[in-house]
Amino acid sequence: MLEQWVFILVFGIVALGTPVAAIIVGRVIGPRRPNPTQQSTYECGMQTVGDAQKQYKIQYYIFTLLFLAFDVEVVLLLPWALAYNQLPLFALFEGAFLIFILAVGLVYVWRKGALEWR
Repeated sequence: MLEQWVFILVFGIVALGTPVAAIIVGRVIGPRRPNPTQQSTYECGMQTVGDAQKQYKIQYYIFTLLFLAFDVEVVLLLPWALAYNQLPLFALFEGAFLIFILAVGLVYVWRKGALEWR
């Protein structure tokens, strides 16, 4: 019985030991006295001019959320579609219900005018 848990123990030791070992090695061979250039926010690249935080239109976020919702729908419905002939009737109703919920959400967003690009 105990032999079965040895692999989990070894995995746990490796999982916890690897980051600890990386931190220790980084402290040992890392730079001792970093200069101000290394401590700056933009060590490599150009310094920003003006405001670094740009405002984006809310439509970008709405389209992203819609893409994610329908992408998740495809991931959930692909196995359902592949096993369509072998599914019981209840599973078919559940898949149709998922499509119905997403269609109602799409109609709601469409009616609110959130898909209009202004």
